[in-house]
Amino acid sequence: MTRIRLKEGDKVAIIAGADKGKGPAEVIEVLESIGAVRVKGVNERTKHLKRTQENPQGGVETREMPIAVSNVALWSPKLERGVRVRVEERDGKKVRVGVPCGTVFE
Repeated sequence: MTRIRLKEGDKVAIIAGADKGKGPAEVIEVLESIGAVRVKGVNERTKHLKRTQENPQGGVETREMPIAVSNVALWSPKLERGVRVRVEERDGKKVRVGVPCGTVFE
């Protein structure tokens, strides 16, 4: 399995799937064990909640479900689209660099 080059809080573009074309959207959670990410406002599903003592009302809530990391690309503000990323060493530190634009992502 390849290493995921995304972090929580990154802006991404959705490049495949039902939500293709959405972006920039924020990464909520990185699920490295299954090679997926949860993205705010993307791949939302309805969850029916059972009544409990903590939640006596029960109800319905929407949650973002994971999508495969291959279906997202890091958002480049310079090009205003998703870009592939490689890791380079600059000044003794590893940094993520956008392939077509050379933008350095912190």
